[in-house]
Amino acid sequence: METELEQDQEATTALYLNTPNITTTDANLCNSPQCYMVLTPPEKKAIGTICLLAGPVTFLENILVLLVIARSTTLRRRPSYLFISSLALADTFASCFFTVSFLDFHLYSHSDGPNIYLFKLGGVTMAFTGSVGSLLLTALDRYLCIYQASNYKVLLTHTKAKLAVVILWCVTIIISFLPLMGWRCTTKFDPPCSHLFPYVDHHYLAFWTGLQLVVLFLIIVAYVLILWKANRHETAMGGSKLGRQYVKGQARMRIDIQLARTFSLILLILAVCWLPVLSFMMVDVTVTLTNKQQRMFAFCSTLCLVNSCVNPLLYALRCKELREEGYALLACCKACRERTITKKSKDQAVSDSNPDTISESIDKQ
Repeated sequence: METELEQDQEATTALYLNTPNITTTDANLCNSPQCYMVLTPPEKKAIGTICLLAGPVTFLENILVLLVIARSTTLRRRPSYLFISSLALADTFASCFFTVSFLDFHLYSHSDGPNIYLFKLGGVTMAFTGSVGSLLLTALDRYLCIYQASNYKVLLTHTKAKLAVVILWCVTIIISFLPLMGWRCTTKFDPPCSHLFPYVDHHYLAFWTGLQLVVLFLIIVAYVLILWKANRHETAMGGSKLGRQYVKGQARMRIDIQLARTFSLILLILAVCWLPVLSFMMVDVTVTLTNKQQRMFAFCSTLCLVNSCVNPLLYALRCKELREEGYALLACCKACRERTITKKSKDQAVSDSNPDTISESIDKQ
């Protein structure tokens, strides 16, 4: 009897899903992941174009950042660039997990089971949570470097920086896969289920969104203090010139000022890309979203991928050390290519000077 009832419910759901003008806000009619696939064909084409362009570019950019830092022993030993590596790694994950999962669900309308879907969603959540967490570590690093300049190397050693990154990613992985581990609900549009993500509980969505807002707030506070200190020091530096020589600490502070401005720009872009998404998530916890709002959320989600695409460009344009190491890497690749071409040319010249085949050599003997 229960089996027959379930079959009737599935048939009813399929009937309504194929009926025009049906809304996903009717909890009695919609009980399928397909209720979350609300994009129209033109919207699918637009979002697909954004993801297919930004995804591969983001992947290549962040891989290049990781290669540049990994190639330089000096950069690898500095906590600042260790945190940048963590950020680049998170953005690399985002370019893979977000692009594949987003296109698979919204563009190709592929409906997975709860465990597979939550595993994919956990990968996306892990990437973006790691990205925001890495920015927090970077902000704290800059704060200590400016406010505790004399004790900076004691307070934040290379070992402590690595430990902080490991702890960050362990906490990130646990938080991201909580729905897969059991903190979930059914697909039905009925509290406590989310109207933005299938199988996601409202309480988990509120917890994760609140956590991201707290982290963003801490980053903003840290950078406001950094820029306030940097502006004061920059003003004071104007009258402290002695001929052509500067105090060593002042030169160090100028570098910190430049880095602070760089990461402040990254923070601004992060806020612009993330606040719309987090706003929709907070609204989803309290009210029922319409189809139009769900479609708007899908477009806002692509801003997160755009943020991951922009970050490496900021490093290359504003971080002199990274830029110089990048040029060195490109020069090394160019030299290797030239050596390869030269070797092929020599091999070809040797081959041309000895045109006899093996059979011809045997005949001559």
